[in-house]
Amino acid sequence: MNELSFKIVKLLTKKKLTVSFAESCTGGLLASTITSISGSSKVFNMGLVTYSNNAKMKLLKVPKKTITKHGAVSYETCQSMVKNLSKISKSNISISITGVAGPNGGTKEKPVGLVFIGVKKGGKIVVKKKFFKSKKRVLIQKNTVNEVLKIIKNIIS
Repeated sequence: MNELSFKIVKLLTKKKLTVSFAESCTGGLLASTITSISGSSKVFNMGLVTYSNNAKMKLLKVPKKTITKHGAVSYETCQSMVKNLSKISKSNISISITGVAGPNGGTKEKPVGLVFIGVKKGGKIVVKKKFFKSKKRVLIQKNTVNEVLKIIKNIIS
């Protein structure tokens, strides 16, 4: 993970781009992965760990009805998270993550390992639905961060 983080920080620096993250199920691991790289202060703007529904609503202005209707782990919530993070942070690239890291909390509709990743660059928002087969919380978190790093590298390369 560190080699990829290093490449991303270098590329972002070279292209004078900034990133911000709103994390739920990864609990700050993505921000930690980027800020562990020397020089990341030039490109990393902010990281919010909006773990509770209340934090998603208060900090990221996710409408209560979105969470009530679709759940915290949903395409709609992830999209709202990244859209509003972008407004707050004014970063070139904004990323939101919400999912079920387990080992408990999964349902038939939303099993452990289900993750939504929202990406906003310019006026374009993309939300990706991923499913990580592991039942180990730390592996789901690490796999999610690795997936996000690959996404960032692809959009800035």
